[in-house]
Parts: sequence; structure tokens; C-alpha cells
Amino acid sequence: MVHQDGNGRIDRAAIEAKFREVQDDLTATVQGARQRAVVIGGIAATVAIVAVYVLGRRSGRRRSTVVEIRRL
Repeated sequence: MVHQDGNGRIDRAAIEAKFREVQDDLTATVQGARQRAVVIGGIAATVAIVAVYVLGRRSGRRRSTVVEIRRL
């Protein structure tokens, strides 16, 4: 609620209080979003590492050379 003085004007304290209220709301929203982004980033990195590992193993198995040693 905005407080007005007797002349119908909005005083400085009311404006500052409203800005603080908005800033606090934004700060809480940003912190929540940052935490979610960190969790999602960690999950994405883990999935990427596992995918690279699995694809690398599969590729290595297909290209591996079999060496046969014979004794005469």
C-alpha cells in the first residue's frame, strides 16, 4: 500500500519501501532459479559423461583388433 501525505503526493519512504519489497521478491526468485539451474546442469553433465563413456566403449569394441600369436 502506498502512503500519501496530506497533499496527495507519494513520499520518498513509501517509494523506497516498495522498491525494497520488489527487490526482495526478485532476489528470492533468482536464488530459486539458480538452485534449479545448478541441479539441472549437474544432471545434464552426468548424463553427458555416461553417454560418452558408453559410446566410447561400444566404439572401442567394434574397432578392436584381435592379435593371434602362434608358436612354431
